[in-house]
Amino acid sequence: MKRQLTVLAGLLGALTLGVSTSSAAAATTWVETGTAYTGSLGGGEGVASQADGSLLYRGLASIPLDLRIQGWNHIGDPDIANGYIFDAYQGADTATSKMFAVTTPSGTRYSYVHTLDSGEKINNSFDAISPDTQWMVSGEWGDQSRLQVFPTPLLNPSTPATGGALPQAGQITLDKTVNDIQGCDFVTDTRLVCVSDDASGTKFSEIRPLLQVDLPHKLDGQPITGTVTSLFALPARSICTGTFEAEGIDYDVNSGTLRAEVVQPGVCQVSTSVYSYKQQ
Repeated sequence: MKRQLTVLAGLLGALTLGVSTSSAAAATTWVETGTAYTGSLGGGEGVASQADGSLLYRGLASIPLDLRIQGWNHIGDPDIANGYIFDAYQGADTATSKMFAVTTPSGTRYSYVHTLDSGEKINNSFDAISPDTQWMVSGEWGDQSRLQVFPTPLLNPSTPATGGALPQAGQITLDKTVNDIQGCDFVTDTRLVCVSDDASGTKFSEIRPLLQVDLPHKLDGQPITGTVTSLFALPARSICTGTFEAEGIDYDVNSGTLRAEVVQPGVCQVSTSVYSYKQQ
């Protein structure tokens, strides 16, 4: 998240229909079905659906005190698999590592630390667990031609059972450069949907686009190439004016609901809009 919502005291506590403009390679059309709202401090960084249909939100207030003391000052868009919650953390601009925390269904939390590889940015905006639970996709900030892939902490048997070091696996090389990816989630074994906070309109004609990444086969830990398609612009609706920020995304496999977050601008930034979509 570009903005750090660290000062909220004194602030106030939004119809562009999401219709796909996809190419033939992206046959699915997403239709907007509703809007909900959550507080940005506790939910403006990400969202994930749980098995019972309830939603887990993440925001700056979600960072546990012990992790904040350790220097992990940013939490990204989470994911949930088999009842395990996966959170993406990053630290200061001078950090040399990033961290993924896994909370088990019983409430035990383990930390998996990835030491930055040569040329890797510190950003840890999100994590997305593959449907087979074996691989975790993450990403960096700014212009990127890749998504990172890691063995899923705890669930992939190649990782330590109680936390530890987490090396990268084979990355996803993208056929188009993307910008400021804030979150991704799997729709199928070979398709991700991702939220971009790119408002320039230079890489794709849509502003803050929802992007689709298609893979030739499911992840196996080896290098793979993804085909990127821009689907539609996320809504920019609010009673306030200023800069919106696209944030987290979630696909609920049980209900078929796709949700994407947009933090509202100006004094309305205390509120995050959560837009829902269904495949048509």
